[in-house]
Amino acid sequence: MAARSKARKRALDILFEADLRGVDFIETLTAWTERADPPVADYTRAVVEGVAARRERIDEVITGYSGDWPLERMPPVDRNTLRLAIFELLWCDDIPDAVVIDEAVELAKSLSTDDSAGYVNGLLARVLADKEALTSV
Repeated sequence: MAARSKARKRALDILFEADLRGVDFIETLTAWTERADPPVADYTRAVVEGVAARRERIDEVITGYSGDWPLERMPPVDRNTLRLAIFELLWCDDIPDAVVIDEAVELAKSLSTDDSAGYVNGLLARVLADKEALTSV
């Protein structure tokens, strides 16, 4: 697994843990960083901090594109995979959009339900189609 893929997976682990425990993303990131087992990569830190800083907007985007599926009813791993991917799609210009979506789909395939990969792919494809409008807000 490539270094950035590992860092992305670790970021998802941190987001997922914080979400399940109902604590702040940065608080969980700090605990992981202090524990340093395994070490927290710079990219992991950047993603978690980025999601934390833009969480309200990211959750608005997810809610806007999820149709009748409320954010709180989504499996936590899907919700946090989408948070991570939407952060990367909208605010990380150095990562190709296709890579962001592919990585998110792979995370959903390996960590969530049988239907999750398709759901994540479809929602992110719709977000990507509207990327220009979403980033101009």
